[in-house]
Amino acid sequence: MHNSEPTFFVSLISGACAGTATDVAFFPIDTIKTRLQAKGGFFRNGGYKGIYRGLGSCVIASAPSASLFFVTYDTIKRKLQPHVSSPTHRHMIAASAGEVMACIVRVPAEVIKQRTQASHMGLTSSWSNFKHILMNNQQHGVIRGLYRGWNSTIMREIPFTVIQFPLYEWLKTLSNNSESNPVSMGLRGALCGMVAGGVAAALTTPLDVIKTRIMLSADKVSFGRMISQLIKEEGLSSFWKGVVPRTCWISCGGAIFLGCYELVRDELMRL
Repeated sequence: MHNSEPTFFVSLISGACAGTATDVAFFPIDTIKTRLQAKGGFFRNGGYKGIYRGLGSCVIASAPSASLFFVTYDTIKRKLQPHVSSPTHRHMIAASAGEVMACIVRVPAEVIKQRTQASHMGLTSSWSNFKHILMNNQQHGVIRGLYRGWNSTIMREIPFTVIQFPLYEWLKTLSNNSESNPVSMGLRGALCGMVAGGVAAALTTPLDVIKTRIMLSADKVSFGRMISQLIKEEGLSSFWKGVVPRTCWISCGGAIFLGCYELVRDELMRL
């Protein structure tokens, strides 16, 4: 019988495998979602052409950002157990901290990826967009350019993860208590991850639209100003652009992400 709590190494490797598998598998849907949300609409921002643009920056960041998330999530969840009695509260706190850590890597990659997906300034490769950010933000700071949309990303990710992970852990508990035939760790994680990811994705779509627009904006725009701009120019319906591909992508992505994590973690902990 192996220890039920993953070690640092197990969380690191399992998270890296989960993040890379998910991002590569669903990258085309992510591109479609980004182009639907970008100003001007889907076809003006590339349509179905170059559906894998920006994959390079995504792949480079997938493993470290997912590893950072799960190392933080598993560690804090374990440390909080003697101090926080409610499992839901433990999962919310641990997942929120995990997302903040993951965004250290994710946000710069997301800026480059989304600009490449939408052919921002006519640039169609991750490298050209990276060089453009470096060259055009020397006066105000390269870090500021790479972390454009940090606040809006955190404001999207924390509500998302506060919905997803407590729901995911609760669904896992239900499946554990079920008297039906036992389901493997990987399949159980996939099914629970699919439901939890889909619910969280649909409910946080408006925050994702705002984050995408801020990252693609030529000028620095605040969260509040972007909300006002969207309402004034495109109406309230603009906050739900891309809701279908986002929900489908993250629902299926949640199945691979959490299913892969549970599968790899379970195998590593058997060693």
